[in-house]
Amino acid sequence: MARTSNSSPSISDAPWAGDACSLVDAFRRGERSPVEELDAVYAAVDASGLNAFGHLDPDRAYAAARTADVNRPFGGVPIGVKELDQVKGWPDTEACVALADIVADYSSVMIDRLEGAGGVLMGQTTASEFGGVNLTRTVMHGSTKNPWQTDRTPGGSSGGSASAVAGGILTLATAGDGGGSIRIPAGFTGLVGLKATYGRIPRAPKVQLGNLTTVVGCVSRSVRDTARWFDVCSGHDARDPLSLPGRVNWESQLGSFTEALRGLRVAVVPDWGGAVVSPAMWEVLSAQADALIARHGWRRVDIDASLPSMGAAWSISGMIAIHAQLGDRWPACADVLTPEIRFGLETAVDRYGTEARARIESRRVALNERMAEIFDPSSGVDLVITASNPDVAFDAEGPLPSDFGGVHGGAGNNGRLTFPANLHGNAAISIPAGFVGQLPVGLQVVGRHFSEQLLLDIALSVEREQPWPLIAPSSPL
Repeated sequence: MARTSNSSPSISDAPWAGDACSLVDAFRRGERSPVEELDAVYAAVDASGLNAFGHLDPDRAYAAARTADVNRPFGGVPIGVKELDQVKGWPDTEACVALADIVADYSSVMIDRLEGAGGVLMGQTTASEFGGVNLTRTVMHGSTKNPWQTDRTPGGSSGGSASAVAGGILTLATAGDGGGSIRIPAGFTGLVGLKATYGRIPRAPKVQLGNLTTVVGCVSRSVRDTARWFDVCSGHDARDPLSLPGRVNWESQLGSFTEALRGLRVAVVPDWGGAVVSPAMWEVLSAQADALIARHGWRRVDIDASLPSMGAAWSISGMIAIHAQLGDRWPACADVLTPEIRFGLETAVDRYGTEARARIESRRVALNERMAEIFDPSSGVDLVITASNPDVAFDAEGPLPSDFGGVHGGAGNNGRLTFPANLHGNAAISIPAGFVGQLPVGLQVVGRHFSEQLLLDIALSVEREQPWPLIAPSSPL
């Protein structure tokens, strides 16, 4: 059975079934060694049918495990790295066959800081091609499975990370969120997924700012793991001029904001971003929202939650960045791309010009103005409560669904709930909130910029009142 975050696993040759913080504690008590844990992790990868990894580096990992300083925050903890994050000497392919020959010549700041905190990088988790869709199925690796039900997707683009963590293979993995790619897979697999304020963790070096929506972070089994991750990885780097100043200290302050949470103004919005959420899912999420409102004495406020449409503009600008990455490989490489990326490129490239660029910026301005109005400290709300996904996880092989809960929503429906926080740059978190059938559902709480500590304490209150399974009970290890 799955265990709560303070439990110890009973099977020593299986990967740790608790969270990463409890694993570090076990290392420090001498109950388990980093090498033993790494042995268990690699054995689990070999035995798993989840297809959550595309590249392994046991030589590097065992060298780090043998010399791990367990007094560091993540000392000895095996960490999966999403294949869209750079690790020097590892493939840097964007999960695309057309870029299969590229090897990273640098590591990202987040990776360097994780290694500095004692993390053991053991391999790359699978992602959707260029991080472009909410489905982890590529020509390069095939489809990644959701451990709760293996014919379903763990989402994307951080699907391999979510599958591995929820599937009991390892306790932590990197993730990134340019349009929902932390919160969507976290919601599909029952994990914590924090999209921090834009710039909280630097994306340096060699950062391309693109459409200014992407942040990096992790998917985790517990609130404290996510807090510790940001304690380790946050802080300005001059090579990313938009990264925020100062390291955070969130783990030690967890549970300190009970009074700050009292009396907040909240809006509960099922159609955030114009999405259509399945009735069965909303029944679960609205009950969780009601419980939070009662627990913290929140004031429920009805608002006009309409937002300017930005999804198409976001997609076009993202496709232009992909076009630049492919360079002169396009269009000859079209046949080896996933259908979604190929179609996106064919559609977007000819549509992008000065008029399209002006339209994108105009819509961004409108969105920013509207989000600022909704979250205005004097007249707006403090939090928006909504869903992380329109429905439970869909088929692992795709296609992206066009129907949710019996009501037509269109493929774009599967990101509308998450786009707004990316475009405005504010903080949002997906919290495990229950199940529809045997599949997890995530409650998304959207806050103002720099509100992460409040969001973590909200998640902590759910974790304490309604502890969630840390791994899928039917995980096929």
